[in-house]
Amino acid sequence: MTETVETDAGTARITWHRAGRPAFVLAVSHGAGGGVDARDLQALAAVLPGHGVSVALVEQPWRVAGKKVAAAPKTLDVGWRGIWPAVSASGAPVISGGRSAGARVACRTAAELGAHAVLALGFPLHPPGKPERSRAGELLGAGAPTLVVQGGNDPFGRPEEFPEGPYELVEVPYGDHGFAVPKRAPVTQEQALETVTESVVRWIGSLE
Repeated sequence: MTETVETDAGTARITWHRAGRPAFVLAVSHGAGGGVDARDLQALAAVLPGHGVSVALVEQPWRVAGKKVAAAPKTLDVGWRGIWPAVSASGAPVISGGRSAGARVACRTAAELGAHAVLALGFPLHPPGKPERSRAGELLGAGAPTLVVQGGNDPFGRPEEFPEGPYELVEVPYGDHGFAVPKRAPVTQEQALETVTESVVRWIGSLE
């Protein structure tokens, strides 16, 4: 089921993958270079409803409008605030999530929106090759239980680059920023995505 939502940043779109009797809703958005067809988002949408979690795949207004370049961070936050009433309407606790730029949005807005927890997929700790431009403050300031799922070869921040903090980090071995693994890697693409989904299922099961 697809739902359009008017926000102060334009029209957003939510594609629902609903659980029968959801214990949680995972609202999750895409990054600056892709949409909700990203392999990890689609894998979570396929798996989580069977574990009592409804998944709301959120397309930001810039993407719905057909633009090629993502909006500024403040505008992304405006769009995310605008979809919140729709994803929280069921009354189930909402986990705020995203991949890459969407993960930054989830972290920045979690406290003000009252997110139950935060899921950060491929958190862009810094621009590639520029570790001095750290965005760790956004992650550390989320103010809610947080899971980071990070590719072992992510140029935006490898797992060992992350600072200690009040969050859990799961590594996807050999994965890049989009969790793609090289053909020569000793793990398959399917196994890499299973690492993502299984770690998220386990983590959500630990939330109260």
